[in-house]
Amino acid sequence: MNRYASARFGAPTARLTVLASLLAGLSAPALAASDIVISQVYGGGGNSGATYRADFIELFNRGAKPIALNGWSVQYASAAGTSWQKTALPDVTLQPGQYYLVREALGAGGSVDVPADLVGSIPMSGTAGKVALSNANVALSGANPGGASVIDFLGWGAANGYEGGAAAGGTGNATAVLRKDEGCADSDNNGADFAVLAPLPRNTGTARHVCGGAVVKPVVVSCPAALPVALGSAGSAALTAKDEDGIVSSASLSGGVAGISLEHFTPAGAAGASASAQLTVAAGLAAGSYPVSVRFANTEGDASSCDITVTVAATGGVTRRIPQIQGSGATSPDNGTVQTTEGVLTLKVGGGFFLQDAAGDGDPTTSDGLFVYTGATASNAQPGDLVRVTGTVFEYTPSGAKRSYTELKDVTAIAVRSSGHSITPTNIELPNTQLDRVEGMLVRFVRPLTVSQAEYLGQRGELSLSSGRLELPTNRYAPRSAEALALASANAANLIVLDDGIFTTPSTIPYIGQDNTVRAGDTVSDLTGVIDFGAIGGGGAAFKLQPLGAPRFSRDNPRSGAPLLAAGNVKVASANVLNFFTTFTNGMNAAGQSNQGCSLGGSVSRNNCRGADNLNEFIRQRDKIVAELKGIDADVVGLMEIQNNGDTAVNYLVDSLNASYGATVYAAVPKPAATGTDAIRVAMIYKPGRLSLAGPALADDHSINNRPPMAQTFRAANGEKFSLIVNHLKSKGSCPGGNGADADRGDGQSCWNATRVQQAQRLAQVFVPQVAAAAGDPDVLLIGDMNSYGMEDPIAAITARGFVNQLERFVRPQGLPYSYVFGHQAGYLDHALASATLSPQVAGAAEWHVNADEPTVIDYNTDGKPQDLYDALPYRASDHDPVVVSLNLQPAVSDITASVQVQSSALVFNRATQKFSGTITVRNSGSEALSGPFQLVLENLTAGVSLSNASGSHGGAPYISLNASELAPGAALTVAVSFSNPSKVNTSYSTKLYRGNF
Repeated sequence: MNRYASARFGAPTARLTVLASLLAGLSAPALAASDIVISQVYGGGGNSGATYRADFIELFNRGAKPIALNGWSVQYASAAGTSWQKTALPDVTLQPGQYYLVREALGAGGSVDVPADLVGSIPMSGTAGKVALSNANVALSGANPGGASVIDFLGWGAANGYEGGAAAGGTGNATAVLRKDEGCADSDNNGADFAVLAPLPRNTGTARHVCGGAVVKPVVVSCPAALPVALGSAGSAALTAKDEDGIVSSASLSGGVAGISLEHFTPAGAAGASASAQLTVAAGLAAGSYPVSVRFANTEGDASSCDITVTVAATGGVTRRIPQIQGSGATSPDNGTVQTTEGVLTLKVGGGFFLQDAAGDGDPTTSDGLFVYTGATASNAQPGDLVRVTGTVFEYTPSGAKRSYTELKDVTAIAVRSSGHSITPTNIELPNTQLDRVEGMLVRFVRPLTVSQAEYLGQRGELSLSSGRLELPTNRYAPRSAEALALASANAANLIVLDDGIFTTPSTIPYIGQDNTVRAGDTVSDLTGVIDFGAIGGGGAAFKLQPLGAPRFSRDNPRSGAPLLAAGNVKVASANVLNFFTTFTNGMNAAGQSNQGCSLGGSVSRNNCRGADNLNEFIRQRDKIVAELKGIDADVVGLMEIQNNGDTAVNYLVDSLNASYGATVYAAVPKPAATGTDAIRVAMIYKPGRLSLAGPALADDHSINNRPPMAQTFRAANGEKFSLIVNHLKSKGSCPGGNGADADRGDGQSCWNATRVQQAQRLAQVFVPQVAAAAGDPDVLLIGDMNSYGMEDPIAAITARGFVNQLERFVRPQGLPYSYVFGHQAGYLDHALASATLSPQVAGAAEWHVNADEPTVIDYNTDGKPQDLYDALPYRASDHDPVVVSLNLQPAVSDITASVQVQSSALVFNRATQKFSGTITVRNSGSEALSGPFQLVLENLTAGVSLSNASGSHGGAPYISLNASELAPGAALTVAVSFSNPSKVNTSYSTKLYRGNF
């Protein structure tokens, strides 16, 4: 079935060292010369997270002449295998620029059929393997076969055989290896000629791509495969055809009989426009099956045909009503049986329509609605028609789903009984744990819903909706706590995915509004539609709403400028710049050099590069990031996900940022000795006019840190110092196998949590003390992408060492703190954690929601988008929101006597202790709170008198430490004093109050 498509994109991963690549290149097979090449291989078909149901191998004629494939074969071996499986090719001739698609093994997952020219049965790996094109139908042998019989050869991922110096990149269930330039690139080097992208199956009907010449585009027809008609009734099917470089001017019918005709033909008005016709079946046609063919031709003599089977059959009586088919259980009591049912058609969508029993059965536990999957079967039934349908009851389980969805498939009869009917929507609201009771039914949400995620709007036409924003449980509560479990359960019942009824990538992005966006946090009202269930973007499945009309959106979460914080003397920002690489995946770099690569774990390859694919994408990415950083205008910025190529990438970003200012405003903090072996690293940029470097940058290159944290101590204009440490802990993705410590424990923290805890412990217990000791100052601010939400174990390991969470302190009291949206839920992975001594000097902290709320489809990428909505504004510069912190750095000790009133009591002599005792009261006389610690100094104390309960001495005068961390306006502190006065002279002194520690 093709109505629940999903698409997910993965980054290629290099698996060969440079030495291994060179050795393999020396032993690469010598291949026969041919213009037929392997243009694409996809091995993840039918797997979890896949869009397509089958693996496939695609061939392409990159030459200038037709080539016959008779007697040839495509063959497959595993990544390290020496035995080969083959699929023989038929007697077919490929024209210049023409593709040919061989479907291989079919899997249980996926939702879209492969448009194959030939069907084979080879199961291929989703991650790595070898494919050969041979001019013989004899199985090859060996790990790396060559010779005259091998026409083309592809090794990808961890394959031990390949053309040239390197294998093509590794793939996943949602990615394939595609020959570049639409199949034309052929340098006999798999690593250079192929890219890892979303699968794009092309067959002999696909527009030809003649290498070095004009593309010859075919006439593309759109026809149903079948047209069922009820005996005694008329029927019709709409047919269309278009030619991008020609005008479709005629249509003809062959194989027809009396009673089947082609009518209402309308030629295309221009090249690229659609021609239309209607296949009509008269009411008097006898029962039977009638195969017909319709041929569309253009003015240049090109033509394409489609075959349609017209079936006329008597319509049986209703065997089961819709509520009976649905039943009250998890699956239909009629599953697997052929039934005839009847209902009012409420909505037509891609691949079928929804029916609803007009009367219902009055039982709230049984749904009155049902989806009828028609696939390529035509129906002229329209909303409001009473329709009788015969088909097989089927429990459809989308990929990743934990439940099934009752529908009719393999439809053999569709009869319109009458028209003009209507269904009253059932009122529902969220949260709702019983949406299964209204599946397939027309409903109306009685309250506005909030957009909770817009990630898959462009890719799938989906928006996640809920009653209010959904907060990720471990963002608010400790993992494994009863509160976290309760919130997870509540969130699961508080979700509906608004779909667009297409089930493929939309040609026009739906629901886009003001400023070419729709933001998480916006609301939608007047929401009426049919409850569906299916696969969703990001994996898994959920209940969906297929809308009956256009929903009405309200921009309740408007875009804003950078956050305005309480004034301080240093502004700090943390920004994940989402793979800012000056070396591109196409092997070029920002300096215009070719054949470049990125470093990862000791290997250098363009397959290691992330981010922009080419210079055009890079400029778009750069301009968005520059706009974001300029909008924040921080004195120092910690960066994550910048290319680990020395200071090249960070200096390029600095130069671009300074160019936007028209002055030299920023400089890069020179990299520390260790930046790790990952392709990305952390970095810092700062304003030399506002801060100076106090010593070199430091890094912790301990083996637990896959991306070493970077520390730099700065000196502010008032002479005060603080140290900034930028972090990027281990990500939650690419989970390890087995049940080890880093496996996903199901507690909301995903995988690699044990490693992140160790990294956090190492940071707080070892690296921070090293940095503070080198700085000679305890003021430390930890920022960065911790890949841990607010209350998760790694953050708890840091706050347990006295660090204060500034987002909880400043943002939580105002609402939900979040910098990232994932799985419909919001939380913050990006942190600002201040040491106990620095925390009182933090004037404010905030997130700028410039990225996480925006749909991915408006980012810098140019590929895979139905529309290009890019602009150079900062919105969606990354997938993480930046965090901004205002520091008001104060001297270690400051005199705040002017802000208080001090009153001393009379002294009383105690004969038992021979001491004079009394009290001193300090009252905040200002309008602002005073932060501690506080030290009360008694200066000019009478000679011969000493303060018995002194905490210490400062400048020769005794002082008492006051037991308070803050003194609110008007609040007072009273401290007891005790004096030793052997001569019993009149005691006098003056007082001063200091903030800080002596």
